[in-house]
Amino acid sequence: VQLQASGGGLVQAGDSLRLSCAASGLNFRAYTVGWFRQAPGKEREFVAATKGNGGSLTYADSVKGRFAVSRDNSKSTVNLQMSGLKPDDTAVYYCAASRQIITSTMGRDQAYNYWGRGTQVTVSS
Repeated sequence: VQLQASGGGLVQAGDSLRLSCAASGLNFRAYTVGWFRQAPGKEREFVAATKGNGGSLTYADSVKGRFAVSRDNSKSTVNLQMSGLKPDDTAVYYCAASRQIITSTMGRDQAYNYWGRGTQVTVSS
């Protein structure tokens, strides 16, 4: 199983950015995919997640209304559309996948079995 996050970059506050997570080596539609992020000196935190059928969209309170997660199972990709970016959103963003995960644990990094390399998002003020 391989996951690859891409789309990061340097943007200004208020800008938008779209991250993508490409998966291979798994029955993609059977997997819940989550986005997490880790800022320097901080613990990794949950951002958003979606079940295999594209449902059960879940967001961290800090990104609700600004970020939107979607998936295209035909392309084995999950996107994270980020708008209204703030300097506090600066972090390395990771995507992760897990086949058997219950809704109540979608926000816990321990629930995910597979992780990709992250992509850096930097938001300047």
